[in-house]
Amino acid sequence: MATEKLNLGSHAPNFDLPGIDGEKYSYDSFFEKEAFVIIFSCNHCPYVIAYEDRMIEIQQDYPSIQLLVINSNDSSVYPEDSFERMIQRAREKKFNFPYLRDEDQSAAKNFGATHTPEIFLIDKTKKLVFHGKIDDNWQEPGNAKEKYLRNALDELLAGKPVSVPETFTIGCTIKWK
Repeated sequence: MATEKLNLGSHAPNFDLPGIDGEKYSYDSFFEKEAFVIIFSCNHCPYVIAYEDRMIEIQQDYPSIQLLVINSNDSSVYPEDSFERMIQRAREKKFNFPYLRDEDQSAAKNFGATHTPEIFLIDKTKKLVFHGKIDDNWQEPGNAKEKYLRNALDELLAGKPVSVPETFTIGCTIKWK
């Protein structure tokens, strides 16, 4: 079960997680980036599946930031979230960001994550500046009126405070061991 949520302005917890490419990743893997978007995700959740193309587009559109997508689900209960299936899903969708495995669920617990997809925008000083969801229409991307993550990224990269730093999270619950 998740611990207390990471508070806005708090220092983000570090992690050192294996990616599907065989490498290990932490913030230090991308020291040159202006910000990090940590997305707790998985393979099977319909909300995640609906957002995958938007995640790819955000990484394309914001080369100065780094998406780090983390799967913390218990794969013994949800085999479609296994490391092998993560590799397969990333290849099928042509993910342009690291897809990381949180086998012991420590990253999810340290962030206080509860859902997939759940977004944590971390600035260059490793402080949480936005927490919530990508936009306000998970089913119809073209009809999204509020693009929360993109707005937060635009403001952060322009040196402005994030005007909507928190939204409620929508999605499937993380499957705990």
